[in-house]
Amino acid sequence: MEIRKGDSRAVILEKGAYLFSLTLKGKEVLLQGKERQTRGGMALLIPFANRIKGGEYTWNGKEYSLPVNTEGNAIHGLVVDKIWKIVKSNDTSVSLSLSLDSEGYPTSLEVNTLYEIDFDSILVRLQINNIGNSNAPLTVGFHPYFIVKGLWNLTPNKGKKCVSINKIPTGEMIEEEVDGTKQYDDCFYMPIEELVLSSEYSEVKINKKNLGYVQIYTTQNAVAVEPMSGAPDAYHNGIGLKVIHRGEKVTYEVKFELLR
Repeated sequence: MEIRKGDSRAVILEKGAYLFSLTLKGKEVLLQGKERQTRGGMALLIPFANRIKGGEYTWNGKEYSLPVNTEGNAIHGLVVDKIWKIVKSNDTSVSLSLSLDSEGYPTSLEVNTLYEIDFDSILVRLQINNIGNSNAPLTVGFHPYFIVKGLWNLTPNKGKKCVSINKIPTGEMIEEEVDGTKQYDDCFYMPIEELVLSSEYSEVKINKKNLGYVQIYTTQNAVAVEPMSGAPDAYHNGIGLKVIHRGEKVTYEVKFELLR
């Protein structure tokens, strides 16, 4: 469905509660998700963000298996292919919900997502409630592909980079500046709530709450700046891992504002 305000509009699909396209003040901000959900637009990554090494992990003494990609790792959570229910909608906002039950996950989650558009911004709020009978590991992520032109800059550009082997963090972190001349598929610890991504094409402010990590992935004419609550493979390395207890409810939020 489409929500809009003034010259700003967003298209959200029920499959994955996926932000297919986003235009702010008449300017297309995200690559449209024409290929697949993690190659454009913005996918929601729940209950793990990025990769789980080997697609297997142990929780409270029990072993769990997750679907794996061609690398042999689980990737991008369990909700991108699920059909969400539209709970409420109007011209400027839509709320969707999903009950997540999986043999590969220790508990049941109730997930609610709100998209709300304004004249120059979009707010996305994610609320997760553990409605099952046990605690469970949790990381979440937002996977937007921002259109850029020429060199790009991220401000502030300093963070702690997760040292990785084959895209799996080793647990070591090093201070490093993000350089728009380089190619990335890397995770940075950047707990500051506000970032600005700028290029010749546009300048976008990224606000994030309870999302201390950022995966940066570069591709042709776009940069994925992915706010996440924990690092890749957090189910093993524990970096940023949240234990969500029975009956607990947690909220994560991003807001994208077009400055130029």
